Amino acid sequence: MRPHRVLLVEDEEDLRLAVADRLRSEGWAVTAEGRGDTAFERLKEEPFDLVILDVMLPGLGGLDVCRMARADDVQVPILMLTARGDVTDRVIGLRLGADDYLTKPFDMSELLARVDALLRRAAPTRPEAALPAELSFGDVRVDFRSAEVSRSGEPVALSAKEYQLLRFFAEHRGEAVSRDQILDEVWGYDASPQTRTVDVHVASLRKKLGDSSVQARFIRTLRGIGYRFVG
Repeated sequence: MRPHRVLLVEDEEDLRLAVADRLRSEGWAVTAEGRGDTAFERLKEEPFDLVILDVMLPGLGGLDVCRMARADDVQVPILMLTARGDVTDRVIGLRLGADDYLTKPFDMSELLARVDALLRRAAPTRPEAALPAELSFGDVRVDFRSAEVSRSGEPVALSAKEYQLLRFFAEHRGEAVSRDQILDEVWGYDASPQTRTVDVHVASLRKKLGDSSVQARFIRTLRGIGYRFVG
């Protein structure tokens, strides 16, 4: 089995070298870049299994790299790194299609856990037999065989994590599921119960599916519990 290919984009040389060395020691193949523009060009031309992307980069900012990658239908999982204390960059990054974020300074063991979780969760969460071949609700149609989603006949571009979240809801159709359960099964790690990761992704998924966050038809919020998919 070939090693996972990770694109590491970080302009702080010491941190870039430290993270790259640690990932390589874990058996992953690492390509390291210090600029956003050159990293984006490599991302378009080469296959990667994961991108670790700093927000503040010369040439092209990390948020722009993420946005442009998703616009080009690059669906590789993206882990954003940010040194800022507020949540603005994190929320924007997730809305642009990032799958997770980590605030600097971080513990290397947490980075490894999140990288490992994203790589593992890039595969379907359950066997195909657990899902119907197709699912339709409202004007949305999902083909789980080809991983294609359409709305009113037009393609819907979901990030890798949004698609996995939709799969999860389809697998648990009609069930009340908690945020902790979603984090465990979709993200693959335990996170702080105050995290907004799930809520941000659900809001983005709702918007792309034409579901209202005020009076949701398909993904309903259960106050104090989590969500229920009734599509």
